[in-house]
Amino acid sequence: MSGPLLEIRDLHIGIARRHRNDEIVRGVDLAIEAGEKWGIVGESGSGKTLTMLSVLRLLASPPLSVLRGEIRFDGEDLAHVDDRRLREVRGGDIAMVYQDPMTSLNPLLRVGRQLEETLKAHGASPAQAQARTRDVLRQVGLSDPERVRTSYPHQLSGGMIQRVMIAMALATSPRVLIADEPTTALDVTIQRQILELVTALQASTGMAVLWVTHDLGVVASLVDKVAVMYAGRIVEKAHTTRLFEHPTHPYTKALLESLPGAGSAHRSALHQIGSTPPDPTRLGAGCPFRERCPYAVDQCASSEPALMDRGQGSFAACWKEPSQW
Repeated sequence: MSGPLLEIRDLHIGIARRHRNDEIVRGVDLAIEAGEKWGIVGESGSGKTLTMLSVLRLLASPPLSVLRGEIRFDGEDLAHVDDRRLREVRGGDIAMVYQDPMTSLNPLLRVGRQLEETLKAHGASPAQAQARTRDVLRQVGLSDPERVRTSYPHQLSGGMIQRVMIAMALATSPRVLIADEPTTALDVTIQRQILELVTALQASTGMAVLWVTHDLGVVASLVDKVAVMYAGRIVEKAHTTRLFEHPTHPYTKALLESLPGAGSAHRSALHQIGSTPPDPTRLGAGCPFRERCPYAVDQCASSEPALMDRGQGSFAACWKEPSQW
């Protein structure tokens, strides 16, 4: 294979209307190599989840649709594959773990049956599906996989259900795992266990991981590279260490400053980003972050910057160099 395993090119998502398109995601470009770990971060409404759902053609259509752009898996344009091939990719080559585990399983079916149906949909025999189900439940750290396999979802805790969802995603040995804020509904202890589990599984399987979150603290120790989204587009891309030590976009800098640090005084006020994010379907000319940016200049109001090379693998959509802040 040559080139990225998963590549998103100039992706635009929105609502097509008679006289205009209301764009929600604008011009996203990402290239994920085999085995890489990426974090996609940003505030709620920045377009993270829509971008990931579009990879597997899971957008709520209508009203949403991909207005233009390409999504290629191993060189194959997923926008133009037939339904049979799409079913092979979904849950097979590319698997997804969703945000709320409690609503992701059918409450009327035992956990084992739901896992086995996934495997049989991808060609496993009933015997193979049952054996693989036991193996993968054990792989995700469930101490009594047989009890879990025969349980209904309501008989399991939230952390156990999230492990089941990860097991379901891993059952078909995917080459790409998309995790859409899978720890949001869990307490901090279970969150850490899930993060450690995904890290260990990625290291053992070599799959690529896309971790979608609004929490920069989560990605600090989990991923190799980070893409920061704001108002429907990527405003910064960088290696994780570089981004945390030397952010090159004011929005990324503001996000990092809002995190509590080891030296933060007890109950001291945290830094806040003023105002609220703009509606991505109602953007005017200029940089969408300018109204919240302490470094904005006249040029920021007249034209929106493209991603510019900041060196050492960093790219940022800002007219000003960090040295000018």
